[in-house]
Amino acid sequence: MTDDMNAQLTAAGNEMSASFLAAKKRSDETLAKLKANPGKFTMLTGDRPTGRLHLGHFFGSIRERVAMQNLGVNTNIIIADYQVITDRDTTEHIDDNVLNLVLDYMAAGIDPEKTMIFTHSAVPAENQLMLPFLSLVTEAELHRNPTVKSEMESSGHALTGLLLTYPVHQACDILFCKANVVPIGKDNLPHVEITRTIARRFNERYAKKNPVFPEPAAILSEAPEIPGLDGRKMSKSYGNSIMLGATAEETAKLIKKSPTDSERTITFDPVNRPQVSALLTTAGLVTGRDPSEIAAEIGNAGAGALKKYVIDSVNEFLAPHRERRAELAKDMDSVRDILHDGNARANAIANQTLDEVREAMGMRYDR
Repeated sequence: MTDDMNAQLTAAGNEMSASFLAAKKRSDETLAKLKANPGKFTMLTGDRPTGRLHLGHFFGSIRERVAMQNLGVNTNIIIADYQVITDRDTTEHIDDNVLNLVLDYMAAGIDPEKTMIFTHSAVPAENQLMLPFLSLVTEAELHRNPTVKSEMESSGHALTGLLLTYPVHQACDILFCKANVVPIGKDNLPHVEITRTIARRFNERYAKKNPVFPEPAAILSEAPEIPGLDGRKMSKSYGNSIMLGATAEETAKLIKKSPTDSERTITFDPVNRPQVSALLTTAGLVTGRDPSEIAAEIGNAGAGALKKYVIDSVNEFLAPHRERRAELAKDMDSVRDILHDGNARANAIANQTLDEVREAMGMRYDR
């Protein structure tokens, strides 16, 4: 590698580091303001309906959504059904996946009276924002987005136009309801940054006197990265996830067959013993205990005792969620009604925002 290449990589790394530090500072300042005056903030977050939600989703985002909702933030959750086809060739089971997301949201504490739950495909005006927004970004900016690159590599799918423009679609999700806070993990920071860029460019180009869009701030999650039962990242595609809606028996079976190692004494060592440490991390999250403390307690009792402890702890933690979920599932018509109502509310907001966009762009010909 040449000196010039090294210098370029160092400069790029420094730029990313500076960008993250600025985003972290903005996140901390925004969170402090939010806690002081939650009613002034609108939050949007969501999930792709590619499968069921798992413990990683709960500790990584859902718990935070419930906390913000209960604090008094105007909370909105998008079920991003159109984004399923960014890297997949089928929408098989999507209806079932969408309804199960709603069940898990409500079982976890999301109140549809306080939080708007809606789907991409049911809100045409939101998706129509893609057209003006695409004119505000360059092809080079889209190609540089690291999340798009990683999504493409992990899926093994060809780069579709929808995947390339995925960050712009997310900007539509955030800006149509004028969300000014977006809780995310560090990996998704580039999406919020491009949303801020789109909002700023639209206002500068079309609405200098009366800005249409806020520049949303990312609230960076403090949640730790939650490993799957095999020590890798928890992922539906790896089959190493504990689903929130799984039965106690299914959970026990999954944990029993999770890999460990040949060393009998249980220790917490994520680097050298990732699989054992993944089980300890899971137990620590659901019990609120330090994984090292759990390891010391199990000691020489071995992997069998560890797995039993994890099974008992996870099933105890998920029991109330499962009970609420089973009760809600008895009336799926009500679940569909919640989506219907959320979609109606989202359409009213999106139509209003699209009218403001057309007004700013001089495209209102119906007056």
